[in-house]
Amino acid sequence: MATPSSEQIVVYVGTYTHGEREGIYVYRMEQSSGELTFVSKIDGTNNPTFLAIDPQRRYLYAVSEVDELGGRPGGAVSAYSIESRTGELTYLNQQSSRGTGPCHLSVDKTGRFLLVANYQGGSVTVLPLHGDGRLGAATDFVQHQGSSVDPQRQMGPHAHSVTLDAANRFAFVADLGLDKILVYRFNSTQGKLEPNGEPWVQVKAGAGPRHFAFHSNDKYAYLINEIDSTLTAFAYDSTLGTLKELNTLSTLPDGFADTSHCADVHVSPSGKFVYGSNRGHDSIVIFQIDESSGRITYVGHEPTRGETPRNFTIDPTGRFLLAANQDSDTIVTFRIDQQTGKLTATDLVAEVPRPVCLKMMPAS
Repeated sequence: MATPSSEQIVVYVGTYTHGEREGIYVYRMEQSSGELTFVSKIDGTNNPTFLAIDPQRRYLYAVSEVDELGGRPGGAVSAYSIESRTGELTYLNQQSSRGTGPCHLSVDKTGRFLLVANYQGGSVTVLPLHGDGRLGAATDFVQHQGSSVDPQRQMGPHAHSVTLDAANRFAFVADLGLDKILVYRFNSTQGKLEPNGEPWVQVKAGAGPRHFAFHSNDKYAYLINEIDSTLTAFAYDSTLGTLKELNTLSTLPDGFADTSHCADVHVSPSGKFVYGSNRGHDSIVIFQIDESSGRITYVGHEPTRGETPRNFTIDPTGRFLLAANQDSDTIVTFRIDQQTGKLTATDLVAEVPRPVCLKMMPAS
C-alpha cells in the first residue's frame, strides 16, 4: 500500500450502500493535479452517507442513515480511528443517534462532542467522544416541533444539518421541515444545547433550509435551501449568535423549468466565492461574495458531468473542487479560477458507487 506524500490530500467518501457492506472509501489526491487514487475501502454500517473528522485528525465519524437500529426506531453513528500515514480506517464502535435518518454531523472544536442532525426524526443529538475516539451515550437530545407550507416535504420537522460557529459557542441547525435555522447555545463542557436568546431565524415559506456554511471571517454565513433552490447570505453577530439576512438569489439559471433541488454549500478558502450544488440541473452554481458586505452576486454555473451532485468539497488551497455525482457513481475534479471563481472540468473522474459526502484531510 502506497503511503501518501506531503503533496497529497486524503479524501474520504461516504456513500449509500443499499444493503451492501462496503461503504466508506479512502482516496488520496495529488495537490498538483487534483487526481484521485484509490487507497482502500472499509466495511461500514448501512448508508454511512455523511462524515466528520475530529480537529486533531485522529478519528472519523459516520452516520448510519437508517430509520431502524436493532429492531428499534433510530439511526446510528460509527467511530473509526485514522492511520496517520495512509489515512486508512479501523472501526471502533457505534452509538444510537436517538433519531431516525441521521444525515449530518459535526465535531465540536474541543474534539469532545459530536452533534448529529436526524432528518426523519427532526431532532438533534449530542454524543460525547472519549479519549480513544469511541462514542459514548448521548449527553443531550432536542426534538424539534412544527411544520411549514409544503404538504409533501414539510408536514413535520426535518433537521438537515448542524454547524458550529468558529468560537464553538453556538450551534445552527437548518431544519427543512420548519423553514427555520434553529440557534442553540452550546455548552462544550457538558455537551448540552440550550435555545439562544433569539432561538431561530425564519426563512421564506417553502424554502427548505438544508446546509449552512460560515465565511472564514466569521462575519457572514450562507444557507442553501433545498426546495425552492435558493442561496441566502446572512450577516453574523458572533457575540449574540444572531443572523440577519442580506440577500437571497436563485441557484438555477433563468428559464430553467424542470425539477431540481439544492444540496450542499461551501465558501472558498479565499472567502471570495460561495458555491452550491443543484440536483436535477446537475450543476454547481457560483456566487461572488462582496467582502465588505457579505452579499452575493451571480457568477455562473458549471455542469458536474454527472447526475445528482449530492455533496462536493474544495481542497485547502482553493485550486480544486470535487463533485460527488450520486446517481452516476462518479467524483469529478474541477479547477477553480482564483480570480473569477469559475470552474473548469478536468478529465479526472473517479468511479465510486453512490457517493454522497466528501471530506479532505492533509496527509501526514
